[in-house]
Amino acid sequence: MTRAEPGEPTLAAPPPAPGADPPTSRRHGYGTVVLAAFALVAAGDLSALALGADAGHTVLKPLLMPLLAAYAVLRQGPPLLVAALLFGWGGDVLLLGDADPLFLAGMGSFAVGHLCYLALFRRHGEHHAPARGTFVVATYACALIVTVALLWPDLPSDMRIPVAGYSLLLTAMAFGATTLGLTAAAGGGLFLLSDTLIATDVADWAQAPRPDFWIMLTYLAAQALLTRGVLTGALTNGSAPERR
Repeated sequence: MTRAEPGEPTLAAPPPAPGADPPTSRRHGYGTVVLAAFALVAAGDLSALALGADAGHTVLKPLLMPLLAAYAVLRQGPPLLVAALLFGWGGDVLLLGDADPLFLAGMGSFAVGHLCYLALFRRHGEHHAPARGTFVVATYACALIVTVALLWPDLPSDMRIPVAGYSLLLTAMAFGATTLGLTAAAGGGLFLLSDTLIATDVADWAQAPRPDFWIMLTYLAAQALLTRGVLTGALTNGSAPERR
């Protein structure tokens, strides 16, 4: 290519291809890398729990939700989703301690995260048909009543009201997740299962071998599925289209 002489027309840069959006493409590429990092750290954390390596779990657990939140940011997820994940991170860190005040504070952090999820479901979810909605409400209500009734006698007296109140909020979140489709519904159900396993430990019920492994496995799957469900549901149920 030769330099144009004065007065000669210059060649204009070719226009971008239709639909091309390099910044968005780069952001999505970074998102894929961050999601892969989340999967690797999750695998490492679960391996540490399976092997009884408490130090590994202590190091890796606090990295998980920030990575998932970073993925949500890079995928242009709703701010409430990022907030829910970061409040989950707060609960994760607080529950690394053994003291009751830390446990209650962690429960409170997760509770705020559930409120964020509920706001998301209200904004982006679709209403069920009346018959289906009644069935789903009845199913979750029965699960809540039976679980709290069974746990209540064995819970420490100072934990009964907090656990019952948290269980009500958690069940509402799990029900709300059903309005965003099967992916989010599965995430809500797994979150309910994960925290129920924690409650059985607080109630001093007999536990399966390596109970922390099963708690963390269901919890990580829950947060990942909720994140995916919200990102997909926010796109298809009324948010501005995400560029691809």
